[in-house]
Amino acid sequence: MTTRVMLISPAMNPAVREARFDDGCSIEAAGVARARSAADELRPAAPVLVSPTVRCRETAAALGLDARAEPALAGLDMGRWRGRTLDEVGAREPEALARWLADPAANPHGGESVRLLCARVGGWLEEAARSAGRTVAVVEPEVVRAVTVRVLGAPEAAFWRIDVPPLTASEFTGRAGRWNVALGTALGRGRA
Repeated sequence: MTTRVMLISPAMNPAVREARFDDGCSIEAAGVARARSAADELRPAAPVLVSPTVRCRETAAALGLDARAEPALAGLDMGRWRGRTLDEVGAREPEALARWLADPAANPHGGESVRLLCARVGGWLEEAARSAGRTVAVVEPEVVRAVTVRVLGAPEAAFWRIDVPPLTASEFTGRAGRWNVALGTALGRGRA
């Protein structure tokens, strides 16, 4: 039995452009237009899921996907850093930021650690692997990173080394506990 999971990163929003931890702002008009232009590239899938964030829900809608929110695919809970820029956090809490970036178990912001995110998303992936077929989900970039770390058996410290550009599709194909990975295919350039 083969399982296919396609994870689509959401369109750009002001928080990403400003290197700010997501605060629930909407995607930009250019992102909506780009997603709409790529909508007919996506093959049918069941289930179609979405991270419960505003930008993921708006991206899924622009892609024409009738997606169900999946809490296990939520982005990283940034606690009290939510809405702050990376520069602001670095200026106010340089040691905490350095610890958070270096230690996957750290959560100085009071939210969720990278380790906990990887475990949560890994649990979801194990469930998805039990069913044949194709799943499509619009998720935050950190969810794509967590799945990538998990399927490659990479150390959680590799999490920050994975770039996930906006509106890209990453595909994970698994059978018998072994996964193949195709990362970062730009939407709008062929069939996804």
